[in-house]
Amino acid sequence: MKKRILITGANGQVGTKLYEYLMHFGNCQIIASDVSENKFNFPEYEKLDVTSYSDYVDVVVKHGITQVYHMAAILSSKGEINNQLAWNVNMNGLMNTLNIAKEYNINKIFFPSSIAVFAEPFENKIANQNTISTPTTMYGMNKLAGENLCNYYHHKFGLDIRSIRYPGIIGPENNAGGGTTDYAVEIFHHAVKNESYNCFLSAPTTLPMIYIDDAIRATIELMRSEKDEIKIRTSYNLAGISFSPYQIAQEIKKHIPNFRMTYFQDHRQSIADSWPQYINDDEARRDWGWKHEYDLSKMVQVILDQLIPNQYPKIETA
Repeated sequence: MKKRILITGANGQVGTKLYEYLMHFGNCQIIASDVSENKFNFPEYEKLDVTSYSDYVDVVVKHGITQVYHMAAILSSKGEINNQLAWNVNMNGLMNTLNIAKEYNINKIFFPSSIAVFAEPFENKIANQNTISTPTTMYGMNKLAGENLCNYYHHKFGLDIRSIRYPGIIGPENNAGGGTTDYAVEIFHHAVKNESYNCFLSAPTTLPMIYIDDAIRATIELMRSEKDEIKIRTSYNLAGISFSPYQIAQEIKKHIPNFRMTYFQDHRQSIADSWPQYINDDEARRDWGWKHEYDLSKMVQVILDQLIPNQYPKIETA
């Protein structure tokens, strides 16, 4: 049977890349959707506000949707500026997704969670799978509530919902959407233009990150795993690499020696300070075989090559 996949929030950083990856698999029809216009000229696109139940149902019925990747969200930084909007989109949008899935026989759902569900204190600065979660941002509270809501709908109604707690996601596309880790995307676009970058986090602020190809691959691997392999129905921890603004700037300088970074701190610093520096993802590695491929040096090289191919020297690594 041909899969009919709906991606909500398809204009976002992860949604656009997820669409590209899914298009490589046969036997599926992919419908992109977002609250804004079709920015990336998706062949099949629906303008959709996920907080409108009736509009959501119309799209699902029209296309006979069988799977949903529910990427629509208000992220951490924007969520602190407008917490009522964050609650409405993040919580009501998810509730609509789950209720529509229950009523219209959608057989599989992906819900992205985040390291924002965690907050201090952390033993050895590490968040384990079952670390007690007391988030300090609206986004983190929404994601934590969403995880438990997904777990409830799985056990109460039998919905097959799968979830990952994403670290900060980094890629060459400059369409980050208001997150606390956006500096690690923006920095490359300044560097390749020979511009300095004024970072909104302090130099030593270490956070868990992941290259976008690893994040998307993890998502698809999780969704393609056998149902009995999925042991956690809240959300799996996912780890890639941890680094600070200073460390990524130094790695970029190996390729662009005259690159300079300065620092200031805005409201995102307090958000970052409440998050763990490292993630333990043993459960994802054990249950469905997760393994990241990109370290910091490989990620920086690949992103620079994509932004301006063949311009920056290859750095030999051990």
